[in-house]
Amino acid sequence: MQRFSGGRPPGPRYAGLLLFAAVPVVVTATVYFLMPADSDDGAAKAPRSAAEQARQDAKARAEQEQAQDDEVIADLPPGLAAPAKKELAQELVASAENSTLNWRSAYGYIEDIGDGQGYTAGTVGFCTGTHDLLTLVERYTRAHPDNGLAKYLPALHKVDGTDSHKGLDPGFSTAWKAEAKLPAFRKAQDAERDRVYFDPAVRLAKLDGLGTLGQFVYYDAMVFHGPGTGPTSFYGLRERAMHEADTPSEGGSEKSYLDIFLDVRRAAMKTKRAGIDTTRIDTAQRQFLYDGNLGLKTPLVWKVYGETYKVA
Repeated sequence: MQRFSGGRPPGPRYAGLLLFAAVPVVVTATVYFLMPADSDDGAAKAPRSAAEQARQDAKARAEQEQAQDDEVIADLPPGLAAPAKKELAQELVASAENSTLNWRSAYGYIEDIGDGQGYTAGTVGFCTGTHDLLTLVERYTRAHPDNGLAKYLPALHKVDGTDSHKGLDPGFSTAWKAEAKLPAFRKAQDAERDRVYFDPAVRLAKLDGLGTLGQFVYYDAMVFHGPGTGPTSFYGLRERAMHEADTPSEGGSEKSYLDIFLDVRRAAMKTKRAGIDTTRIDTAQRQFLYDGNLGLKTPLVWKVYGETYKVA
């Protein structure tokens, strides 16, 4: 199902583009003028604030294997990484992203949903304007040089960071759908989803002391808001929540921390567009939390955009 015929309403895929209006700003002892969070221009970078450094450190910890962290995680239950729970996670995300539980039906999905991010495509909504679709095609092309998307790489580089279709129309959508019929490209989408979104979210949630529900809360936020370090990307939202409540690994209440995290995330969505539908939080994740289902145990019943979903 297309995202705007019952799917996710128009709105930013990556909330790193948002600005908070109603949430207090954390003030550090020293004020800096910052360059974009992920700039590669090392010579031009201004000194980082303590808050930005904390977000960068959290991102590195989530994405890079560290022996000390690996020992902690090895002693924990698999949580959302268990095969059945991982399948459930994809179904939950698909209910919000594509209004279906059949997440595999979205490999060939591609559409400009009018959110300023260009084309949105695939199972977790890779976007031509947010770098992740470009990275996916680049990595896929290295393994499969003769694929049908490779010829669009120059255009994908040029439109990265914009909503432009220049050099992509009229053939890119057709090529994406054709490539998505191939097992190799489906596998590539899964691998990139795990590398960029799922694995870092689950890893960091475990280090924060969160159970299976909390791991999913992080994963869904990572998909929607993006894995950036800006104030309203995933790591910025986490940092803001941590200023208001201790994580379980810091001795805090898991339920209280997750409640605050969902408040912060919901505020980020509403700040950008007041009328955005937040039922993926309100009548799904928060419902599970208030039911005390921290293990995300089935059966589950939830609503997104007014439609009821059930998993036995």
